Amino acid sequence: MKSKLGIASFVLLMIFAPLLIKSEYLLNLLILICLYATLSHSWNILGGYCGQISLGHATFFGAGALTFRYLWLGGVSYYLALPAGALASLILAFAIGFPSFKMKGHYFSIGTLALAMIALITVQNLLPGVSFITEACLKEYSLLTIYYLAFGVGVATVAAVYALSRSKLGLALVSVREDEEAAEAIGINTFKYKVVAMSISTVIAGFAGGIFAFYCGTYYHYAPFELGWSFDPLLIAFIGGAGTVVGPVVGAVVFVLLKELFAASLGQVNVLIFGIVFIVTVLFLPKGLVGIAGIVRKKDRSART
Repeated sequence: MKSKLGIASFVLLMIFAPLLIKSEYLLNLLILICLYATLSHSWNILGGYCGQISLGHATFFGAGALTFRYLWLGGVSYYLALPAGALASLILAFAIGFPSFKMKGHYFSIGTLALAMIALITVQNLLPGVSFITEACLKEYSLLTIYYLAFGVGVATVAAVYALSRSKLGLALVSVREDEEAAEAIGINTFKYKVVAMSISTVIAGFAGGIFAFYCGTYYHYAPFELGWSFDPLLIAFIGGAGTVVGPVVGAVVFVLLKELFAASLGQVNVLIFGIVFIVTVLFLPKGLVGIAGIVRKKDRSART
């Protein structure tokens, strides 16, 4: 009951936060946190729960952004263009993503990374220009609208992952992650559950891409296809705690705040710092920051006994 009340209080606080915060800078940070939390959870379903370490999430993130942008600039309302972008990501996954499951282990990671690089180079060559927001779209463009859209998608994503973690589907995904051969031996169709995990993952990535395209007034067409959108969600998930519900949210908060701090003072050196943070987290906190709570609980129990 306490945890439910805490979650409800947090959600209410986030709903009324824009009314209390007058700074556009802080509102931008909240939008980025919601965006990264959503994208990180999309990777978390495939990598954290199913154990398929994908390095090609930028492909589906970019597909969602590109579809949303063209529809929105073409006169389609953002609330219709957003699910269309998610659908485009799913279609792309059916076309070129699912065949990658024929590869296993690190071959799968390399294959998805190659997919992301091919998508980036293709978009750079076909759409080398800049995407400008039109005057007609300015009527729908508002930081407040984008925030509530990003927050709503983020809450829906966390709720979906929570439901997934407590379902039979979630147990099947975890069994695939822990030992794929053993899962097949007890009758689990591992390919089927990988496809399901990627389907959910790519749809959420498409939603995140659409929010990014809505948030950025002007950007290069290839920007949402850059490889950072493949590596950042992985980094965030591991920092917060991969394979957990709360981990990607905690990781997104830490990532955005540290990136804002380091990027402003250290420039490109922040990439090196995040690399060090990632290595330290994997070595000493394999369960991420969320795992610290478990360690503290164990110490309290041992102290009581």
